[in-house]
Amino acid sequence: MLTPWATFFSGRGRTFLDRAIELALDEDGPDLTAEGLFTADAPMRAVIRAKEDTLVAGLPVMEEVFRCMGAADRVSAVCLVDEGSRVAAMTEVASMQGPAVVLLKAERVILNFITHLSGIANLTARYVHELEGSGVRLLDTRKTTPGLRWPEKYAVLVGGGCNHRRDLTEMLMLKDNHIDAAGSIVAAVARLRQRYQPCPPIEVECRTLDHVREAVAARADRIMMDNMRPPLLCEALSLVPPDLETEVSGGVTLETIGTLARCCPRRPDFISVGRLTHSAVAADFSMTLQQG
Repeated sequence: MLTPWATFFSGRGRTFLDRAIELALDEDGPDLTAEGLFTADAPMRAVIRAKEDTLVAGLPVMEEVFRCMGAADRVSAVCLVDEGSRVAAMTEVASMQGPAVVLLKAERVILNFITHLSGIANLTARYVHELEGSGVRLLDTRKTTPGLRWPEKYAVLVGGGCNHRRDLTEMLMLKDNHIDAAGSIVAAVARLRQRYQPCPPIEVECRTLDHVREAVAARADRIMMDNMRPPLLCEALSLVPPDLETEVSGGVTLETIGTLARCCPRRPDFISVGRLTHSAVAADFSMTLQQG
C-alpha cells in the first residue's frame, strides 16, 4: 500500500523536501525571460502529460513547489490521476492555472522531480515483479542522490519496494571497520546494546560463513549476506535461525534477483538493490503551457 505523501513527508521528511525544492529554485535564479515578457498577473494554463507508459510518482510536489515560491494562493494545481497509478503514453496527469511568471519559473523544477521519481518507481516495479510469489521483500539502500534521499525513497515505495534505513539512526550496521575496531562481531554487538538503551536494530554485514556464525551467536537483528552467490549463499542462509532476519546484497541485477530469491531452501527476508536509486532512468513527461 502506497504511503501517503503527507505522511511520508512530515517532520524531518518535510524539512529535507523543502530544502531540495528551495535549492532547485535557487539554482535557476530569477526567470528573466518570463519576467521580461509577461506582466505579474498575466494568466497561464499548463498540462503535464506522460509521454510513455509509466508509473506516476511525485505529483504532490506541484503544490510544494508553489508553496516554497510563496505562490500557493495564486495557483490552482489539480492531479488528474492518482498518485502511484500506471498510465498510458499521452495521458494528462495534472493541470495548473495561475500567473505565467509563476508557472514558467516552476515548470522545470516540477518536471525534474516527477520524471526522476517516476523513473525510480518504474525500475523498482520491475524488480518487484521478479520477486512475485517468492515472499522476499525488495529494499533500497543509502546510495541516493545527495539531498534527495527522502524523495527517492518515497519513489521506491510507489514502485512497491520497501525502505531500508533512511539515516544512520534507524538501524545500526556493522561493517569490517566497525568489527575490527571492536575486536569481533560479538563484542561490537554487545557494545552497541550497552551504549544505546533502547538500542536500534543491529545489522551485520557478513562475507564469510564464519562471519555469519558469529553474527548468529551475537543475536544480531538482521544478517546481511554480502556478495555471496549460490551455493555459498544457501549454506550461509541455512545457518540463520528463523527468528533472525536475513538480507542478500551486492551486485544484484534484474537478471539475478529472481534466482537469488528462490535458489535456497531458506529464502532471504530481504534483497537490497542500490541501483533502484542510483541508476534509474528518468520517465518521460512534458508540460504544455498556454496563455489565458
